[in-house]
Amino acid sequence: MLASFIQDRDFRLVLYILSFALFIYGLGGLTGPRTAVRGNRIAAVGMAIAILATLLAPHFGQWGLVILGIAIGAAVGVPAARNVRMTAMPQMVALFNGVGGGAVALIAWAEFRNTGGYSGEPTYVAIFSLFAAIVGSVSFWGSNIAFGKLQEILPGRPIKLPGQIVLNVALLAAALACAIAIAAGTHDEILMIGLLVAAALLGNFVVLPIGGADMPVVISLLNAFTGLSAAATGVALNNPALIVAGMIVGASGSILTNLMAQAMNRSIPSIVAGGFGGVVTAGAAGEIGDRTVRSTSASDAAVQMAYASQVAIVPGYGMAVAQAQHAVREMTKALEAKGIEVYFAIHPVAGRMPGHMNVLLAEADVPYDELKEMEDANALFPRTDVALVIGANDVTNPAAKDQPDSPIYGMPILEVDESRSVIVLKRSMSSGFAGIDNPLFYEDKTSMLFGDAKASVQDIVAELQAL
Repeated sequence: MLASFIQDRDFRLVLYILSFALFIYGLGGLTGPRTAVRGNRIAAVGMAIAILATLLAPHFGQWGLVILGIAIGAAVGVPAARNVRMTAMPQMVALFNGVGGGAVALIAWAEFRNTGGYSGEPTYVAIFSLFAAIVGSVSFWGSNIAFGKLQEILPGRPIKLPGQIVLNVALLAAALACAIAIAAGTHDEILMIGLLVAAALLGNFVVLPIGGADMPVVISLLNAFTGLSAAATGVALNNPALIVAGMIVGASGSILTNLMAQAMNRSIPSIVAGGFGGVVTAGAAGEIGDRTVRSTSASDAAVQMAYASQVAIVPGYGMAVAQAQHAVREMTKALEAKGIEVYFAIHPVAGRMPGHMNVLLAEADVPYDELKEMEDANALFPRTDVALVIGANDVTNPAAKDQPDSPIYGMPILEVDESRSVIVLKRSMSSGFAGIDNPLFYEDKTSMLFGDAKASVQDIVAELQAL
């Protein structure tokens, strides 16, 4: 009797409802660093309940394979998540997101084989499964390209093929044609394989032309794709937890993608069209053409900040690469001990993934109320004595305001040039991922402190403590 009760459909539906309620509650915890860990654990409990509900389905005879899959996933995922450096977190997010899309595509293929080409199944099952196969495959292969660009296995610059748009349209048409033929009742497996291959090529060719400067938006967009494909799979499999979890990921990813595109003053179609951004060297430190930059030392920078009333810290990818977040936290403590007000100015697309700077600073225990969003920070800059820019290049570039012919013209930026003085920490005068020079570096109020960001900040801390 107990066995029949736990396999009862209503009981399993209750478990599914409980699981996605925990998903939603856990997601709410991710809105702040103090509750993020707890929220993540709550969502993990929800996932465990969803897996249990699936295993309790009548005639479910694959317990061994499921347990084996969980064991392999844990053996790979746990060490990877624990050992990944914060600088490599964007790559890991892209890779793990892609794995979700790939899993959905494989499930669609397995369902095709198990049902003999969806024969005997309602039409909606075939439609949602084929949609999941196309979108999941695009997400998987596109995420792999994003990973390769972020890891610098592939060039960060846009890689365009001749007739790129025509090729992409042809691949999408081929995938849709295969899907329509299958949904119409053609059960030849070669059509399913053709669909997956066309979608795979499409995923590669869509992301290759997108430059590194747009990678945060691409990661968010592919994350939304994975969520939508998972939700479609949930509809096909009649799995409520998968539907809700997929829709949460798809909706939140779509909203985040739109917000980030707005933060760059770009449309999502223009980002997907690619061709913008790349790693380009602007020149060596010192004189460039008829323009020169003014270098400073850690000692002078420390004195300048020690006599300030308010200091803004503007973190970027350079801080992540140098793993300087803990040194930066020590510097803020030293400044605050002298009665100096410190805040962090955070651009929505700083770094290589959504929220990259927030994650780094939370790891260093920076108080959340010291983090200012772009609009709030821009209101504070005019009364800020010193703005310390740590590897944030494109998001502080005043060409976005002043140069109509600039590729980033119109993009909202952190207006550090409105501060009374600016100190920029960089290794060299190389440009950011957008591949364009930054006029901020040549302004009279700007001083450049060249070197590794972590070492430079540590030197500043030592000088502050000695004052």
